[in-house]
Amino acid sequence: MSAHPQRAAAPTGPIPDHPKGGILGPAYRTLSIGIISVIFLIAFEATAVGTAMPVAARELDGIGLYAFGFSAYFTTSLFGMVLSGQWADRQGPLRPLTVGIGSFAAGLVCSGTAGAMWMFVLGRAVQGFGGGLVIVALYVVVSRAYEERLRPAIMAAFAASWVVPSIVGPLAAGTVTEHLGWRWVFLGIPALVFVPLAVALPAIRRTASGPVDPGAPPVAFDRRRIKLALGISAGAGLLQYAAQAASNPGARWLSLLPGLAGAALLVPAVLGLLPRGTYRARRGLPSVVLLRGVAAGSFIAAESFVPLMLVTQRGLSPTLAGFSLALGGVTWAAGSWVQSQGRLAPYRERLMVLGMIMVAASIAGVPAVLVERVPVWTLALVWAVGCLGMGLVIGSTSVLLLKLSAPEEAGANSASLQISDALANVVLLAAGGAAFAALGGGAVGAAHSAAEGAGASHPGAFLVVFLPMACVALVGAWVATRLDLVPGAWRGPGRTGRGPGRTGPTAGEGGGAVAAAGAGTGAGTGAGAGAEDTVKA
Repeated sequence: MSAHPQRAAAPTGPIPDHPKGGILGPAYRTLSIGIISVIFLIAFEATAVGTAMPVAARELDGIGLYAFGFSAYFTTSLFGMVLSGQWADRQGPLRPLTVGIGSFAAGLVCSGTAGAMWMFVLGRAVQGFGGGLVIVALYVVVSRAYEERLRPAIMAAFAASWVVPSIVGPLAAGTVTEHLGWRWVFLGIPALVFVPLAVALPAIRRTASGPVDPGAPPVAFDRRRIKLALGISAGAGLLQYAAQAASNPGARWLSLLPGLAGAALLVPAVLGLLPRGTYRARRGLPSVVLLRGVAAGSFIAAESFVPLMLVTQRGLSPTLAGFSLALGGVTWAAGSWVQSQGRLAPYRERLMVLGMIMVAASIAGVPAVLVERVPVWTLALVWAVGCLGMGLVIGSTSVLLLKLSAPEEAGANSASLQISDALANVVLLAAGGAAFAALGGGAVGAAHSAAEGAGASHPGAFLVVFLPMACVALVGAWVATRLDLVPGAWRGPGRTGRGPGRTGPTAGEGGGAVAAAGAGTGAGTGAGAGAEDTVKA
């Protein structure tokens, strides 16, 4: 945020056709370490920012706009994804990746120096644009540089790179927040940008830079798709604003205008950018794309409110609140490792159904800690179950996307997958944020410190976030039963393919025709994958 059933995207560049060894073998070692270091940076940012966010929102008097701190990232990332897909398909992934990392760092600096909540949200928006460029470019790198047999392993490595940040990130961010201030959590992370730049970019230049066919004439950017990308970003932003305004009884009617304008922009853009049949859960690639959105959207919308709930309702420090999610990084990596095992490939669909059931049960179990008699530590175990399920699902959707993409389509198809991911995050965060504010969430912690937050009880504001998201995750379990590929199931307008055995895209289509292609992170990462969680892969 994808089309080629039985044919893998062949690697390009100087890597041999059948190099020996795995992703850390001689042929791939430098590249793997480089791109994993990029994921590590995003993962550390995600876990650190998620820990500092409740304190930042409270000190900037922006608890009522808390959801904007997350959804702004996803809104602008939608445009970045479409731009990155076309850019990478035409000129290779090196440039969008470089620009994306730079924008990611600039957004962190903007948020870290913000004097008001709107400036903080603006920084998150700049960061989201960079994140959108990065995640799609990374998918193109994997598609071009790695054999199909190695892609599940590199996706599992992406997830494994979250383990250390998930454990160290909350502790480090909480300590910095309590002793130096939340701003240093944002301002300190950009210094880490130089490491992935130094390691990853030279390796990518050697193995996956430039167009797929250097001898082909250059293809111009698809202006229609760029306009659709702007429409989907603007529409998502207007819907988020309308949802937030609707929580204020005095402004409820005024929210109808931006809401209608957002829908008018969003609906045609989504229909033009995502595979035909996506929102009907059409069997095959459209269902893969839809499942990615349902899984990521429900999980991230719920996860975004977990630290805030623990700080304000149970009186935990920011460090402990963030650390309660650390075990999830380990189980997410474990789930991604399980799906990468070749002997389980025939059972991938069943694993994904099981994964979505685990996610739904986990989200539904989170509100139990609102009861004082329930030990807070039980949340860590409950959330770890959901993260295990997400590792099974997100890793599998990434593998299916790359398996079904021709090399020249990898960028646009990856953009489709990530658009579904980010759009679901925006919509579900908007809905959850509006419901949260409508039931008194905007007053949570407004006049209390983190230590006093337990006295400002608004349990209903959290229940209307978690329970509906659990229901959405259950819908995802049904969508996961429709992933089997059938001839013609993913075919879109202008395509010559006919399901298994099709011979590829018509000349000149490149990656621009995502709607025709049929489908298609960080790996991103959590509050940064996940936004940022999308990069966990």
